[in-house]
Amino acid sequence: MGDTGTEPLTPPAVEHAKLVSGAVVWFTGLSGAGKSTVAKIVYQELKKHGYRTELLDADAVRKSLTRDLGFSRSEREENIRRIGFVAELLSRHGVIVLVAAITPYRSMREELRSQIPRFIEIFIDAPLEVCERRDPKGLYRKARAGQLAQFTGIDDPYESPLRPDLHCFTDKETVDESVAKTMTHIAEALLT
Repeated sequence: MGDTGTEPLTPPAVEHAKLVSGAVVWFTGLSGAGKSTVAKIVYQELKKHGYRTELLDADAVRKSLTRDLGFSRSEREENIRRIGFVAELLSRHGVIVLVAAITPYRSMREELRSQIPRFIEIFIDAPLEVCERRDPKGLYRKARAGQLAQFTGIDDPYESPLRPDLHCFTDKETVDESVAKTMTHIAEALLT
C-alpha cells in the first residue's frame, strides 16, 4: 500500500482546550446563599482561561433531567444521584464540572464523595435569615405562607457540611471574594 498523499487528521477544535483531569466541584448551601452566582462566575473564568468545563445548575436540571421528581427526601436524593451521575460521567472525560445544588443531606454529599474520584465540596454559607432577606425567587415567602411544603431550611433540614473542602461565607464576603477563594482552591487542587 503506497502513500495516499492525504494529510493526517487533526484533532477537533475542542481538543485545543487545556487538558486537565476532570473533577466535580459541588457547591452546596441554602437557597439564596449564592451557589449559582458563584458557580456561574467560576464557570466563566475557567472557560476564559481555556479549561473544559460545564455547569449543572439544579434549577435548570429540574426542568429537564429530573422534572419527574418531587421534593420528598427520597426524590431529593434521586435528584442528586442523577446530577451526580452526569457530573461524574463528564469528569471522566476531562471536564471540570461545576454543580450548584442545595444538596441538603450530609449522607448524599458523602455518597457523592465516595463515588466521584475527584470531588470538591464547596460550602456556600449564608445564615437562614440572610437567605430569607435575599429570597431571589420568593420561595421563602411562599414556604413561610404554607404554599411550599418540605422547603429546605424551613420545614426540611439543611445539614451543613462538617469538613467542606472550601467554606465561603457569602454574608461576609463579596461575590468577587468568594469567586477568588474558589478559583484559588480549584487551581491548587486541580490545575497545578
